[in-house]
Amino acid sequence: MKHFGIIGKPLVQSFSANHFNKKFADEHIDAEYSLYPLEQIEDFPALIQSRAFAGMNVTIPYKSAVIPYLSELDETAREIGAVNVIRFLPDGRTIGYNTDALGFIDAIRPMLRENDKTALILGTGGAAKACHYGLKKLGLEVKMVSRTPKENQLSYSDLQLSNFQVIVNCTPLGMFPETEKMPILPYEQLTQAQFLFDCIYNPEETLFLRQGRLHGCRTQNGMSMLLGQAKAAWGIWTN
Repeated sequence: MKHFGIIGKPLVQSFSANHFNKKFADEHIDAEYSLYPLEQIEDFPALIQSRAFAGMNVTIPYKSAVIPYLSELDETAREIGAVNVIRFLPDGRTIGYNTDALGFIDAIRPMLRENDKTALILGTGGAAKACHYGLKKLGLEVKMVSRTPKENQLSYSDLQLSNFQVIVNCTPLGMFPETEKMPILPYEQLTQAQFLFDCIYNPEETLFLRQGRLHGCRTQNGMSMLLGQAKAAWGIWTN
């Protein structure tokens, strides 16, 4: 039996396990996919020694932290600086990939309009890095905002939402089970010309997206991005 799984903290959602275990069953593949919540990334080496893994997903907060533990990265993961898919080779090597960017590009491209030229990313973690990469590939000018801004990043207190046609939430604020949370933004500045994308898919409509909808914005959750990155991960593991 081949072993697959996902590491992160917390792992309260079971999309990946349900999705891939159903795929294994439908295609009569002798494999299992399990959740592996890690209290700290330092526990990763012991985990991968505990069984013969064939593939693994990585989620918050370890998409960047896992990199030093891998043998090598593919070009996209190296450029982004974050990994969400790991392939385990028979010779013991581990290769990190980033399929979040591809899933995001495919999800957001149909929603973009000709006048969408500037984008704001909320957050600076692994998902934010993948979305930044994707937006740049789509030709948009991108800014990132953080509670602790570094060089070339904005602070939340300085935000002027009218400067951005696309706003992407890459923070976990609003994700199940803490659905009452949302990024603190001047939502009153939103207009019908703007597009709000949330990488969160559970709940289907976060408070962030609800604010966008109430102000007439185009909105989209992260389900199509999730499905896209999972399809790409499957291709990596089976090729």
